[in-house]
Amino acid sequence: MLEMWIKPYFRSYKWRFTLIVLLSILTLLSTGLLMFTSGFLISKAALRPENILLVYVPIVGVRTFGIARAVLHYVERLTGHDAVLRILSKMRVKLYRLLEPQALFLRSRHQTGDLLGVLAEDIENLQNVYIRTVFPAASALVVYVLAVIFAGRFSWELALLAALYILILAVILPYLSYRLTRRQHRLLKQQRSGLYQQLTDAVMGISDWVISGRSSRFAASYTRDEAEVLRLERSLRAWARWRTLMGQLITGLAVLTALYWTGKAYAGGRIDVTLIAAFVLVVFPLMDAFLPVSEAAERVPQYQDSLERLDRVTLNTERGPEQGKEQGQVQARLNEKRGPAAELQTSSIHIKLSGVSFAYQRGQTGPSPTEPGADGQQAAAGEASAQTEAAYAAPSLSGIDLDLPQGSRIAVIGRSGAGKSTLLKLIQGALKPDAGQVTLNGAAAELLADRMPELVSVLNQSPYLFDTTVGNNIRLGRLEASDEEVRRAAEAAQLGALIETLPSGYDTMMHETGQRFSGGERQRVALARILLQDTPAVILDEPTIGLDPRTERELMATIFAAAAGKTLIWVTHHLIAAKQMDEIIFMDEGKIVMRGTHEELMESSERYRNLYLLDRPE
Repeated sequence: MLEMWIKPYFRSYKWRFTLIVLLSILTLLSTGLLMFTSGFLISKAALRPENILLVYVPIVGVRTFGIARAVLHYVERLTGHDAVLRILSKMRVKLYRLLEPQALFLRSRHQTGDLLGVLAEDIENLQNVYIRTVFPAASALVVYVLAVIFAGRFSWELALLAALYILILAVILPYLSYRLTRRQHRLLKQQRSGLYQQLTDAVMGISDWVISGRSSRFAASYTRDEAEVLRLERSLRAWARWRTLMGQLITGLAVLTALYWTGKAYAGGRIDVTLIAAFVLVVFPLMDAFLPVSEAAERVPQYQDSLERLDRVTLNTERGPEQGKEQGQVQARLNEKRGPAAELQTSSIHIKLSGVSFAYQRGQTGPSPTEPGADGQQAAAGEASAQTEAAYAAPSLSGIDLDLPQGSRIAVIGRSGAGKSTLLKLIQGALKPDAGQVTLNGAAAELLADRMPELVSVLNQSPYLFDTTVGNNIRLGRLEASDEEVRRAAEAAQLGALIETLPSGYDTMMHETGQRFSGGERQRVALARILLQDTPAVILDEPTIGLDPRTERELMATIFAAAAGKTLIWVTHHLIAAKQMDEIIFMDEGKIVMRGTHEELMESSERYRNLYLLDRPE
């Protein structure tokens, strides 16, 4: 991960980094020389010189180094932050380009809190590698060498003592800080990540907690975990205070040593009396240059943890290094626009699965759904069933064959964990089959991440509607669509009459998550969005869950009418519209155990007849 997130920027910005370190060194030297000349000037002035010219040079030196220190520090900070912000923007763009093609894959493998941690914390944290670790450490190293050389010009004993004190501040104390706080920093980062997950669960699943009467239990759990985070932070702050105290003690010892040596050197006639204060005062800025190195060393575990999490999310190392390598190769091919994907026709689609098998590795489990709001998105049955399948570690799909030319309509039925959601993710290219092949117009689905929005659209049970106008929510299907195209899509979704009754028509605000509208109306807005997207294939991932029977029938009738001529893949637990499907397949334990048209299954399968009668008792 260093090769991906750290080293490339060292190569790209090596001259800018060199300038930053040079400015930092000059700032430290200006500070040291300011104190040195100030000490000399004070001592010289105390001797009451006969002529102002005897102190004119140190006066000019004090003014010069005082101004230089402020100017150099400002330029150093300006240059450093400019470089780091440029790097940060490139990191964000790189992260987006890595995550965007894998969006469905990531949703099935990672909790929202993990992704928020990467986006909100880890990338931000990596900017500190440069500002708070690399630049201070590099500057301190150069100043270390210069300080020992400077001391050596007066005495080798003084040079050895300077080397020893600086070694303690710049090497030994940082190493102790790293060793003593490494585990706590990692644990703190993990705890904070857990709080991210709990917060997302609370936001997305708060209604489940309240309805189940366990909101107080969630609050107590969150308070307990937050208290643990605060305890770790207090522990680290306490160590920081002890570390600062030790650094100040070393500085004080260095001052006493400088005072003793200069006094002895003056008594021996080796230095002038005016240099005593100069040598003593220069110790303070010199030692201050090495105190930040300890803090820089403490941050190393945080960087390591951030890099590891980026590795897990962006390269999917949970499926092994080969999978991560393969994902990178796939992305490279996508970026280069090579292969059949580049010339893919999108006006029609032929979906074909040949001998497809797929298994989640053991340990790839989602959060337990036994507690209300435990995964923050229980309402999303597709995601929940994928997490259930992942927990089994048995093959999620085995030997699946499907041939869906343009216009085919197929219903996929089965209990949770039967493999339905995994099947959809394979068709969408979010997963790569372990065996067999999934193709769209002859191209492997996993290589079509950047073309998938042109081929397949999805209507699930909880489409997200944004806090903007009705028209903008529909236009999300195709941003360049005209107002007339948006209106036609809404009419096709049978929203025209509803929108006419709204106070501002298509400019009416929907409020967050579309709360202004009923469940059926929200689904129709999402359907209009999909119709505007105008893909040749549409996946219906249980879009009627939670709707009353009448609204369900009306919505399905609208979908079938509006999607005439499109390929429909309908995942459902209901057989309400089974007669309108070309084929119905039943899945169980990752296999197709029953398939046929409604009429064929009614005639040949007692199990299907019973299920149909239970679902349609009339």
